[in-house]
Parts: sequence; structure tokens; C-alpha cells
Amino acid sequence: MNILFLTLLNFESLNESNIYTDLLSEFVDNGHQVFVISPYERRFNKTTKLIKGNNYQILKKKIGNIQKTNLIEKGITTLLIDFYFLSAFKKFYKEINFELIIYSTPPINFIRTISYVKKKYGAMAYLLLKDIFPQNAVDLGLLNKHGITSILYSYFRKKEKLLYTLSDFIGCMSEGNKNYLLQHNPFLKKEKVEINRNSIKLRQILTNTNKDAILKKYNIEKGNTIYIYGGNLGRPQGIDFLCKCIYETEKLQNVMNLIVGNGTEFEKTKKFISTNNIKKTKLISFLPKNEFEELLSVSDVGLIFLDNRFTIPNYPSRLLSYLQASLPIIMSSDSNTDLKDHIIDWGIGLWNQSGDIKKFIENYKYLSIADNRKIMRENSYRTLTEYFDVKSSYNTIINHINKKGDNN
Repeated sequence: MNILFLTLLNFESLNESNIYTDLLSEFVDNGHQVFVISPYERRFNKTTKLIKGNNYQILKKKIGNIQKTNLIEKGITTLLIDFYFLSAFKKFYKEINFELIIYSTPPINFIRTISYVKKKYGAMAYLLLKDIFPQNAVDLGLLNKHGITSILYSYFRKKEKLLYTLSDFIGCMSEGNKNYLLQHNPFLKKEKVEINRNSIKLRQILTNTNKDAILKKYNIEKGNTIYIYGGNLGRPQGIDFLCKCIYETEKLQNVMNLIVGNGTEFEKTKKFISTNNIKKTKLISFLPKNEFEELLSVSDVGLIFLDNRFTIPNYPSRLLSYLQASLPIIMSSDSNTDLKDHIIDWGIGLWNQSGDIKKFIENYKYLSIADNRKIMRENSYRTLTEYFDVKSSYNTIINHINKKGDNN
């Protein structure tokens, strides 16, 4: 079977492990041919090219900038992304007969490309719902349902509904995700919406036996409980509360925070650490995956931050890295995400409302004690194998293809 995958993620090989490449690799491992369209943003100074791998191809289409640019260019590129991808498809992939097209949110505006492929080949369209836009932008105050920005909200909401209608099936990250989608989009048929969790190939990140050398490499003192945050540093993370947590933990003994990531709020975080003379938090802008996993292998607790204004049930994929490393988790978030319930029910960590610094410090102190982390560490990797194995995600999608074949 030939499969088309549309994404804004920048990758050049299926050997780069993440929730998307691992899923595509699973299709390849099961004898399918995978064809990807992925962007080269203008800032990389690269031209459009086709990369061929073992039973897969990745078409790198040059587009304008979406990240690390001004709002005007980001907006224009976002609006044009569908035209970029459809023109690239027609030039490179038009003669291939596709049976399945997979895509994720963001973005919500691959409408023309998806419609073209569905109509031309009769392909099944499968949406991996990772983001609920534009409501997430409304939650953060970036868009409004009334006033000046209401025109933009209405435009994107119309696109969102079109995408849902066009999709034959929608895979949601959690029960909360699924329930929210159906509640706020009553035109959707319940049978087309299902659970398809973030997933990866099972691979455990073991505690590093060469811990001292790694700590020395990153100039981290020995003898501390190490708390690690990895991922985006932007508005969705509620950076003001993250900074408050950094400030308050500075008063504690034998602890160290590692903040690894970049984003729109990186400089703000950096300035806060410098201005307040923070010594027990190390901010690292970017690390290759193997080096980030080195830090995971010597860490004790994983941190997740989400803004407390969210009404949509987010489900950060960074969770999977922490589970790979058998780390207990402290999650600071809104009360609408059902991940907070899963963390407690699965016995893999603790939760506090974003903004509740007293409860955060209570959770932080509790997990500074090794004995309190022991059972949670044991539960973490077991949770990964039980709920987040990419084979489960693959089977969820392929079962629809098999049923379609049986009905023809």
C-alpha cells in the first residue's frame, strides 16, 4: 500500500525518532511504501529536493518561514502552505496511486491537498489530532471570538470544521480529547472519532552507568536530585509560572533544574534566570536527541508545564521521553487535561494546578526523596509499553484499511 504523509515537522530520515517517524517506520516495517511531504523553511537556505530511503521517500518542499520569524511572514506562509504542498505533490507524486493519506494538526489548512488526493485516488484520509486550533489560541488570548481578531477566528474555525468533515477518521490522543471534539463539533459522527494515542517504538533509556562523566560534561554538580524539563518554551507552557517555580526551588538544598528547549519565551526565561541570579537551574537552548537522552539518563524527575487557561485537553508528547527513561513526573497544568488523571491513576507522578506554587513545591519536595520515586519509576516504563506502543497506533489505522478492503 502507498501512504502519503503531510507534516510541518522538519526531518530528512525515518531514522529520526519521534511520534511521526516511528509510526511511518512501522508502516514500512509492515511492507508498505511511505511518501512524505515535509518543509524546508526559507531560513535554512535549502532548495526543494526528494530524499529516497528504504521503501520511503521524503519530499522536502521549500516554503516561507513559520518558526523564528515575524507574525506577518508566519501568517502568510501558514495561509499558503496548502498551495506549496499541493504543487509539490503534483510535481513529484502525482503518478503514484495512494490508498491512505495521514496528516496531523497543526496545521488545519491542508484542505486542498487532502481533497485532491481523496478525489483522484479514493484514498482514506486519517487525521492525527494533536492540537485543537483555533480554540487553543483563544484560550491563550491570541485570538478572540468577538472584536478585531474575530474575523481570523471565524476563518480558522471554518477551516477546522472542513478538515474534520474531510477526514474519514480522526485519531485523538486521549478520552478527554475525543469527548471534547465530539462535544464542540456535534456534526461529527461518533464512529469516525477514536483514540489513537501519541506513540513511539519501545526503547528504554537506562540509567547511565557513567553518570559522573555526563554530569561533568554539562557542568552539573553531583549529589543533587535532578529535575528535567524538555520541550517548547512558549506561551502554551505558562512560562511565568515556570519561572516562579525556578525562583522558589532556588531556596531548596541539593536540587538542580535542567530546562532544555527553545521557543518564543526562551529569551524571557534566560533573562529571568540572569536577573534573579538563579544558580540551581541550567537553561540549555537546544540539544541533539542523543545528548538530550544523556541528560534524561542521569535525571530523577520529569517536568511538564501547561498554561492554566487552557480549556482544551492537551496531551504533551514529551511525556513519552520521560516514560522511556523511567522518570516520575510532576505536571503543572490546567484542570481540563485528562493527562493529570492518568499520571495519578497510573502511579507515575504527581499533579498540581498551574499557578499553585505551594502545591508544586510540595510535590517537588516529595519527589526529592529517592524512596518516594521508586515505585513511580517502576510504573513509568510499564505505562509506556501498555499505552504508547507504536504498534497499537499502526493497528488502529490499518484495521480501517482492512475493513474497507473487506467491504469492496
